[in-house]
Amino acid sequence: MTKTKPALAAAAALGSVALLAACVGTGRSDGPLPQLAAARPGTLQACTDLAARAARAGVVYTSVTSVAAGPVAVGTASQPAPAHCLVLGRMAERKSPVDGNTYAIGFEMRLPVAWNGRFFYQANGGLDGAVVPAMGGIGGGAPTTSALQMGFAVISSDAGHAGSLGPLFAIDPQARLDYGYNAVAQLTPMAKNVIAQAYGRGPDRSYIGGCSNGGRHAMVAAARSAGEYDGILAGNPGYNLPRAAVAQLYGAQQYAKVASAQTPAGLPDLQSAFTPAELTLVSNKIVAQCDALDGLADGIVSDVKACQARFKLDAAVPTCAAGVRDGSCLSAPQKTALNNVFAGARNSAGRGIYSSFPFDSGIGGSNWRDWKFNSSQTRDPGAVGFIFTSPPLAARPGGLAFALGFDMDRDAPLIDATDGVYRESAMSFMTPPDAANLATLRNRGAKMMVYHGTSDPVFSSDDTAAWYERLQAANGGTAAAFARYFPVPGMNHCSGGPATDQFDMLSALVGWVERGEAPASVTASARGAGSNAANAELPAGWSATRTRPLCPYPQVARYKGGDPERATSFSCSP
Repeated sequence: MTKTKPALAAAAALGSVALLAACVGTGRSDGPLPQLAAARPGTLQACTDLAARAARAGVVYTSVTSVAAGPVAVGTASQPAPAHCLVLGRMAERKSPVDGNTYAIGFEMRLPVAWNGRFFYQANGGLDGAVVPAMGGIGGGAPTTSALQMGFAVISSDAGHAGSLGPLFAIDPQARLDYGYNAVAQLTPMAKNVIAQAYGRGPDRSYIGGCSNGGRHAMVAAARSAGEYDGILAGNPGYNLPRAAVAQLYGAQQYAKVASAQTPAGLPDLQSAFTPAELTLVSNKIVAQCDALDGLADGIVSDVKACQARFKLDAAVPTCAAGVRDGSCLSAPQKTALNNVFAGARNSAGRGIYSSFPFDSGIGGSNWRDWKFNSSQTRDPGAVGFIFTSPPLAARPGGLAFALGFDMDRDAPLIDATDGVYRESAMSFMTPPDAANLATLRNRGAKMMVYHGTSDPVFSSDDTAAWYERLQAANGGTAAAFARYFPVPGMNHCSGGPATDQFDMLSALVGWVERGEAPASVTASARGAGSNAANAELPAGWSATRTRPLCPYPQVARYKGGDPERATSFSCSP
């Protein structure tokens, strides 16, 4: 049977990937990558006496107990867990000479009785500040399993500060560093010591994973702790988090210009800038122009890059006549505001501060709306004002007043600043030292998988795509041998949106690290009726069990024929 040109191109691409998987060098392909051995299972040998067995200077174990198999409360829900040993503690306790508060790095470990020989660092999101249950979330929307259920020994941490402080923890310069990178660096050897004492040997393989700020933690660890981790799983990574937070303030300023109502305090009501119907209109226009670019009109915009070339807001969306606001059009000022936000935050000279965002179908979702119109006047002003500027802008009014008063010329450079007290800038302690230099990780035979929802409203998937392109350039085009990026079409921040957002990349990562099975794609499911947690934003016409392949960038899932609700009807191709 003669192959078509597209089929030949796809085969060539896959052949290139296979060739790249056998090559490595300081920047060019010149030798085989090491293949790491598979982890060996083990059995818990000690639990209640671990505090004595794992004694270590500066570490306090506050509780060590045996836990029977059963549900564990996680937030307002619960998750099943196997029988395990629960270890609670803190380390590096100190009193700050700057703000007088007491700080420590709090942690929780869950050590399964039936162990798979692996360690998983659960990198948490947001501002951290809470030791949440160490279940080992594997990412995506409502995953059906966890690292703990798989048999990993798991650690969770508050990253060195109490959540009750909010962003004020960053008045203390050391707490900033702990939050940025030092908590992971300190906890990793401590956790491996506990594991060694619990099982009679240390972990054969170690993994770190998280989404949002947790994805940032994972990307930072790929650079700063490359010798400690064999597998990195980074979801929707805010690896340029200080810049993204400033971009949120920039967005608030844009929305304020088109707000049609005021808050009780007399400030612009950002929620009134765009109604849900208006943003749904934009989403529908994006789908209308871009949906079929991947070969099938199915409500999923898989070819995001082609969509950005085709979709133009000004032309695609009707312009309202004066006084009209019925969800069928946008005013010219609304279009200007939206175009400015999607083009990326910039200063008065037009110099970019943060990445552009792709126009994508998830713009009409509740997650997109919450991040843009709520978090930009609550969470982000606090983070920028106290954590990301040096010195902190603590004397300014907070909330929306802070966002609207933040000067992109005068204030934005403070995320790169230092002074006598704050000796590392936010862009130093929050970001990987050189995100495109993963030579240590690569040369060890370790692997990295990154995923990002293309409708993420706060951390741009354009930024992640640009990072991957830099990584490719730094490795002579061979980055796919050890690191792959998987865009998730339509997905908002870590989950949700009109997307197939339920997937298991941790198992794929283990297969790549330990068996050399490079992931050509990862199957993702829609969370329709009957799933463990239904996604209320799935379009009505989708099958409740729709599946799609998530493809390694820059490949796209293209329809090849067959049942349009099944992943097997699509192939990843250039």
